[in-house]
Amino acid sequence: MTCATIREPREDGNVAQIPSDSGKITAGDRCLTRLPKADLHLHLEGAMRPESLADLAAVHSEPIPQLGCYRSFDEFQHCYRRVVKLIRTGTDLRRLVREVVEDAAASGAVWIEPHFNPTTYAPALGSPEDVLDLVLETGAAAGQPLGVGFGLTLSASRNRDPRQATDLARLAAAYAGRGVVAFGLTGDETAGSPEAFKDASTIARKAGLIIAPHAGELAGSPSLYSALNVLIPGRIAHGVRAVEDRALLDRLADERITLDICLTSNCALGVVRHIKEHPLPHILEAGVGCSLGSDDPLLLGTNLLAEYQLARSELALSDSHLAALARTSVQSSGAPNDLLARALRDIEVWLRDNGTQETPT
Repeated sequence: MTCATIREPREDGNVAQIPSDSGKITAGDRCLTRLPKADLHLHLEGAMRPESLADLAAVHSEPIPQLGCYRSFDEFQHCYRRVVKLIRTGTDLRRLVREVVEDAAASGAVWIEPHFNPTTYAPALGSPEDVLDLVLETGAAAGQPLGVGFGLTLSASRNRDPRQATDLARLAAAYAGRGVVAFGLTGDETAGSPEAFKDASTIARKAGLIIAPHAGELAGSPSLYSALNVLIPGRIAHGVRAVEDRALLDRLADERITLDICLTSNCALGVVRHIKEHPLPHILEAGVGCSLGSDDPLLLGTNLLAEYQLARSELALSDSHLAALARTSVQSSGAPNDLLARALRDIEVWLRDNGTQETPT
């Protein structure tokens, strides 16, 4: 697929086709830190700071997990589980949440909704409700002075019994309107079919939660079609392999389903060979709404700001395209209306700016 046209944002937040300038997209120089944005594809434990990882390993007399150079998705998941096992007290978990919010603010985020499963820490830290309350209260308190809203995506795992997903969906539904905004499905998408998680998705959707499963990362279009037909999502985490199927791209665009895309993650885990080959521009060209997410900053050596910088420097996305990604991220989120309105207004202010040179990060 070639980029014969580029697409600019319309007022309704979707994209409108316009002629390209000889096929070239010119990058701008506006400060990306100042662009209001949401991180919708972020795993809470995977966003731990490296220094915090070292501290927790020392406190609990455990070796520091080796990060980077994952030879398989299983190896990546194994590393993630080792990070999770270092969180053993309420103090550990509060520190994690505070630092994740602080780091999001440093990237210019105004809203985050990390994927998280409170049952991971029950009963060691109390009931799932106790754990959930701790995370939600800490996230809200940390975000308030920084201007960062905090919600949660409760995510079940394909690698576990689907009945656990149903129980988690009931918990998520009970917290709808109380800080939980979405319900996800993580893990190896080849390990469990969406059909096994249909009941959980139905419970969460009836409670008004956004359905945001992982799909279209390790597996191609069949995985995405199954997720669409069975789980009825509003967003899909990753979804980049939709580019292999034009009819699927058209369906995603027609149904206004957002893909929460993570550039660094896709490269590190072999979904794409090189960042310059990432299909994000082609997906945007097809009219599919996308957000950028950091996925697992600790394991991948990235953050939300770095993802936007990559989109500009390696994929040559213009500032209008970057603003459209940010606009989609907040419009597709579970953020409250007042935060949404403020963020959309500030994105337009950012676009009207003549350009401020980026401060090195």
